[in-house]
Amino acid sequence: MKLTRRVNMFPIIFQIVPKFRAALIKFDVAYPYGEKHEEFTKVSELTRGVQDLLVAEVNVKDYGEKDNAELAEKYDVKMRDFPVLKLFRKGIKEILTYRGEFKADDITQFVKTSTGVYIGLPGCIEQFDALASEFIKIRDKERREELLAQGREMLAKGLDTPKNTEYAEIYLKLMEKIMEKGDEFVLNEIQRVESLRKTKVTVEKRESLQKRLNILQSFVHDEL
Repeated sequence: MKLTRRVNMFPIIFQIVPKFRAALIKFDVAYPYGEKHEEFTKVSELTRGVQDLLVAEVNVKDYGEKDNAELAEKYDVKMRDFPVLKLFRKGIKEILTYRGEFKADDITQFVKTSTGVYIGLPGCIEQFDALASEFIKIRDKERREELLAQGREMLAKGLDTPKNTEYAEIYLKLMEKIMEKGDEFVLNEIQRVESLRKTKVTVEKRESLQKRLNILQSFVHDEL
């Protein structure tokens, strides 16, 4: 779904959600505002054009006709916890509740890793994301060297922008580090970058760290 959609009737959620591979639903007050609502709006913008994903909002009233209060109760959402994000995945009964920091990049990464739906986060390149995913899932050194060589060939052919060339180089350097230090390098590096991001750095540096973190997440595998 390209834009955030307000869902104001109880039955609609059951009509819309099953049509998508994944649906991220925000339960919130009738007229949301503030930083968290702005971050959710950014999620909608970041995922614009992702046809497999619905990003929607359920506005709950605790007065009058109490619109959607029954829906919130059905999914065990308490008004005192608003805003609450629920992730629905097609064919999977378990509904996930987002419990991380309420930031657009973190929320989008949660959706991406929990569903397998491709979302091009800032700094990420789809072809290199696919390469990273295959690279981290295998353990055969020769196959990893082949994938690294494949990545170098892709870089040598050139990318569409200088920035993407820079990002591609990060993918390749991470592959080299993983081969040198082992798969545990990925989680260690994520922790290092997350720690740096929380320090007093410039906005430009924080954005750069976030992009590196986004690329690193492409190397995360459940078995790590």
